[in-house]
Amino acid sequence: MNAIPARTRFHPLTVAEVRRETPDAIAVTLAVPPDLREAFRFIPGQYLTMRRDVDGEELRRSYSICAGLEEGCLRIGIKRVAGGAFSSWAVGHLRPGEVIEAMPPEGRFGLRPDPAAAPRTILGIACGSGITPVLSIARSLLATEPRSRVVLLYGNRGAADIMFREALEDLKDRYLQRLTIVHVLSREKHELAALHGRLDAGRIAALLPGLLRPGEIDQAFLCGPAGLAEAATAALAGFGVMPERIHQERFTPAGGPAPAPRPAPAAADAPPAAMLELVIDGVTRSLPMQEGETVLEAGLRAGLDLPWSCRGGMCCTCRARVTAGEVAMDLNYSLQPWETEAGYVLTCQSRPRTPVVAVDYDAA
Repeated sequence: MNAIPARTRFHPLTVAEVRRETPDAIAVTLAVPPDLREAFRFIPGQYLTMRRDVDGEELRRSYSICAGLEEGCLRIGIKRVAGGAFSSWAVGHLRPGEVIEAMPPEGRFGLRPDPAAAPRTILGIACGSGITPVLSIARSLLATEPRSRVVLLYGNRGAADIMFREALEDLKDRYLQRLTIVHVLSREKHELAALHGRLDAGRIAALLPGLLRPGEIDQAFLCGPAGLAEAATAALAGFGVMPERIHQERFTPAGGPAPAPRPAPAAADAPPAAMLELVIDGVTRSLPMQEGETVLEAGLRAGLDLPWSCRGGMCCTCRARVTAGEVAMDLNYSLQPWETEAGYVLTCQSRPRTPVVAVDYDAA
């Protein structure tokens, strides 16, 4: 029997520290054994997919890494969301010494710091727990590139809701000349009107000229709930930032887009709606697909250990490439245009449009 590659396998990690950030958010430091350090090496901005069983049901959720590379540790941020079974359990009950399962870091929202890089200016725009990956990027860049600068616009309801407030203040004190942080609070008034309200397109557009010069932004990283990426992208376009310099990551709180209902099981003698040829970990399998099924659902029904997390088109964990036939995606919040043009799809959202579909999870 072939061993499952580290890329797709869950590993038990021991919780080393749980730090309370707000009443509804924690930072969790995970101890990585020496034999897994290479597998869990991360690029600032990436996330971990976590897994646990609740009453016999497997739950998977993705949480961004907040640690900087220079810290030499693995730390994630978890914020409780209404109705969130995983986040509610973690924020309420997770303690040092407990063991939790995690897949190695994933995601292409991020930045590789380079000590030899020319000076550059990075803009981060985040709301709520969207600060988590942006904090990792800022920490790593400031520590690694001594001439680069970070500007951060961070939106929250009030001061008590600011995740990593102490960490941000420490960074500001350490890199006083190279880090600018602007807090925008929607439920607390400020003497400057621009700092009170939602971090929408108009407010972002009003703040940018006082912080940056046109053409100064080398890369922009946007992370937050539905609507932030669209608002920030519109404001940045008006400021002259080219689309290829803008990187987006969305998270969806309870009440946001949800996966489509799963189809009812087909009758045992029902003919397949399509045939799926699926490649993962170097093995090719041929599977029948039921009417209305997604590629991911067909693979899981067949007992395959496929990568997935949110099932809502947000996290990109289930990304694969279509090598034959056609599929239609219900939702796509994470693939870039170049990826869809190259045939990559989110298998949790992909339903067949042809009698035969071939999908390769191993495609780089």
